[in-house]
Amino acid sequence: MTLLKKNMKALITGSNGFVGSHLADSLLSKGYEVYCLIRKTSNLQWLKGKNVHLVEGDLFSNEILAETIKDMDFIFHVAGVVKAKNKAGFEKGNFLATKNLLELTLKFNPGIKKFIHISSGAVCGPNPDDKPMTEEYVPKPQTTYGRTKKMAEDEVIKYKDKFPVVVVRPPAVFGPRDTEIFIYFKTFAGGLNSVMGFKEKYLSLIYVEDLVDGIILAAEKDTISGSIYFICSDKEYNWNEIGSITSKLLGKKAIKIKIPHGVVYSVGAIAQFFSMFTNKAATLNLEKCFDITRTKWVFTNEKAKKELGFKEKYTLEESFGKTIDWYKEMKWLK
Repeated sequence: MTLLKKNMKALITGSNGFVGSHLADSLLSKGYEVYCLIRKTSNLQWLKGKNVHLVEGDLFSNEILAETIKDMDFIFHVAGVVKAKNKAGFEKGNFLATKNLLELTLKFNPGIKKFIHISSGAVCGPNPDDKPMTEEYVPKPQTTYGRTKKMAEDEVIKYKDKFPVVVVRPPAVFGPRDTEIFIYFKTFAGGLNSVMGFKEKYLSLIYVEDLVDGIILAAEKDTISGSIYFICSDKEYNWNEIGSITSKLLGKKAIKIKIPHGVVYSVGAIAQFFSMFTNKAATLNLEKCFDITRTKWVFTNEKAKKELGFKEKYTLEESFGKTIDWYKEMKWLK
C-alpha cells in the first residue's frame, strides 16, 4: 500500500546538494510538485532549469518554513552538517535544525503524510564484530557528527505518535555530482591507490540513484511510524575489490600505497590545527581519521527489502561505470 495521490507536494531540505538534487530529479520524474529550500548563497548548478519551486531561507527561517510546510504532503529532510569547526556547529546543523523543522511541522501541518529524515550509518559507529549491523543494533556513535545525527534521529522518533515519521540511514554514497568519493577516483586516475593501514577494511556503499529509490519507497510505503531503514548495498566490499573494479573501468593500474594509521592521524591533526585559523572546517580532522581507519562499516538492507521492496538496480561495476562516465563527461576526470 502506498500513500500516493495526484499532484503530491514535497519539500526537500538540502535540495541543492549531492543527494538532495538527485532526490528532486526523481520526485519530478514521478510527478511531484517539488519545493526546494535554498539559501541566498546556495550553489544552484544542479537545480537550474528544473521545474522546482525555490524557497529562499534556512532551517531557522520560521515564517518562510511555516508558510511552505502547511501545504506539503511530504517533507524530505536531507540537509545536515558533515563538517564543522566545533560541537556547536554540528549540534545546530544536525540536531537543532531537525528539532525546529519537526516543531513547525507539528504546529502548521500535523496531518502531513510523512516526514522522512535522512540520517547516516555514522550514528551506529563502526561494527563491533564481523556481523553486518541491523536496525535492531543499539547505536554507539563515536564522533561528534555521529552523536548529533543520533540526537536528530531521537528527536524524529519522539514525533512518531504525532505524525508519520521514518528514518533512512545510508552508508557511504557515491555517484554523479559527488565531490567526496570523487577524490578517490581522481587520485586513482592519477596513478595512486592509497589505502589506510595494513589490515583489510570492509564497508557498505550505495549508488545515489539506488539511495533515492530507497528514500522514496520509505516515503510512499505505508510504514510503521518511527521505522528505521538502512538503504545500502546488498554486499560488503573491501578495498581490493573496489580497486580492481576501478582499475578495470579506468583502464589503468595504480600504485597501491598502504598508509599507516599513525600517518593518517598526523595529517588529520595538522589539518585540524590549521583550520583553527580559517573560516572553514577541515575536511580531514581527528574524528574523520577515526572513521576511515576502522575495520568495518557494514550494514544489512534486509529490512528495507522486506518492508519497502527495495532493490539495488546496479552492480558495483555498473554504478562505478556510470559515475566515472559522468566525471569524464563533466571533465572532472580525463
